[in-house]
Amino acid sequence: MSDKIRELVTRWQKAVERRQNWEPHWQECYNYAFPQRENVSTQQYYDNYGGKQNLHLFDGTAPDAVDQLASSLLSELTPPWAKWFGLRAGPELSAQERNQVAPILEKSTDVLLQNFEHSNFAVEIHQCYLDLVTAGTACLMFEEAPIGESTAFRFYAVPLREIALEESADGRLDTTFRCSQISIEGIRHRFPNAEIPDNYYNRARDDNSYKMELIEAVLPRSGKYGALGYEYTAFVFDAGEGAENAFVLKDGVFDTSPFINFRWLKAPGEVYGRSPVMKALPDIKTANKVVELILKNASISVTGIWQADDDGILNPANIKLVPGAIIPKAVGSKGLTPLEAPGKFDISQLVLEDLRNRINHALLADSLAQISTPNMTATEVLERASQMARILGASFGRLQSELLTPLLKRAFYILRRRGDIMNFDLDGKVVDLQYKSPLALVQARKDVSTVTEWVSLVASLGGDALSVVNAREAALWLGNTLNVPANLMQEINLPLAPTEEATEEDVIKQA
Repeated sequence: MSDKIRELVTRWQKAVERRQNWEPHWQECYNYAFPQRENVSTQQYYDNYGGKQNLHLFDGTAPDAVDQLASSLLSELTPPWAKWFGLRAGPELSAQERNQVAPILEKSTDVLLQNFEHSNFAVEIHQCYLDLVTAGTACLMFEEAPIGESTAFRFYAVPLREIALEESADGRLDTTFRCSQISIEGIRHRFPNAEIPDNYYNRARDDNSYKMELIEAVLPRSGKYGALGYEYTAFVFDAGEGAENAFVLKDGVFDTSPFINFRWLKAPGEVYGRSPVMKALPDIKTANKVVELILKNASISVTGIWQADDDGILNPANIKLVPGAIIPKAVGSKGLTPLEAPGKFDISQLVLEDLRNRINHALLADSLAQISTPNMTATEVLERASQMARILGASFGRLQSELLTPLLKRAFYILRRRGDIMNFDLDGKVVDLQYKSPLALVQARKDVSTVTEWVSLVASLGGDALSVVNAREAALWLGNTLNVPANLMQEINLPLAPTEEATEEDVIKQA
């Protein structure tokens, strides 16, 4: 085993050790809020593969709230079959240059969106949102699909049990170690050019269920002038064969990391994130216990506990107060008699209702619930959107930085390298990302409402006052703010048009 692989193995093992304190906490959150997810411990996962996970769960408030919050994130951040992002001209371009470049960027945006729609992105990102809401940390693997498929993207929601993360000095969660089980067929599929030693082939031939541990390490590279991409190394080793027999499947350098790690929120000094389920976990466990006791009490009320005469001596150690139990008593005695309270006051429903309200509030189920009021006015819709933006504002800022921006940049670089879109830099100066999800457009709607209200007030003052309004610039501003397609806005006085002499790429270069 080379020094590089030995160093990666040691670093991965230390990262796994630092993660072990989180595993019991994650498992408890999954048990009570998302029991369908597998165990976060690799050994427990394979020991109980396919087994029932919710035998101890009696109250479904938390799982339902987790599903609602994950669905809300999907519809508010990355809605399927909707244009939730775009490319726009950067601040260094003049107004006329921005107008000229806009149709070209619109075409590139459509290509990006088409690849997302034809991939499994919506399915896998929803699974990541469920992990994010439950455990506070999620990982999305973004691979390039082979040439010839209907899309260039392929996604996979990586379970927490497979990853060990490190945070860089600038606070980015960009160092990833993934440990997964892989078979010989899996190696041939993912790494077709890899050379596999004969001893692994022989063992796989003797045992069809034989799998090896695949370690994928992604580490950021930096130099004097900033980031230099990400170094990727995939290698296999088997404890039975000895760590010295580890062999490399693939190594190289990526412009962007294939693992996108993101968190709900984090405490200073911690690597992994914390979730709303963690905040509501005491109420979730209490509500689950209250429902369990209510069901036991209901079972006793239905089946009853009976007494029967017994000539022997009563032994309290043998008495079990379970539904349908028969308790022996001495002939002619009253047997075991409870102490009657002067009044009966059952507060279980009151306690349970209060607990469920707190759980729904902590998981935002009450704030993000489906609208039940029909025929809402435009003002009511805007106020509801503003309320949602206030609730998800802090989390949306982190998700934009850790999820959306790395996701779109990697998608852009993959398509640019394949030649599917034009060759220009996504540097934020000439070309920049634009988020068009419903949550990102809340502030834009406020700005539009302010401008339209001003125009209405100016118009009420008469024609002289209305002359101060630049109608053309106002119309262009409204179109850009509301993300109207560029081909619907008429352009005039453009410096350069795409012709045979001046192509679209020339327009970008001129800008």
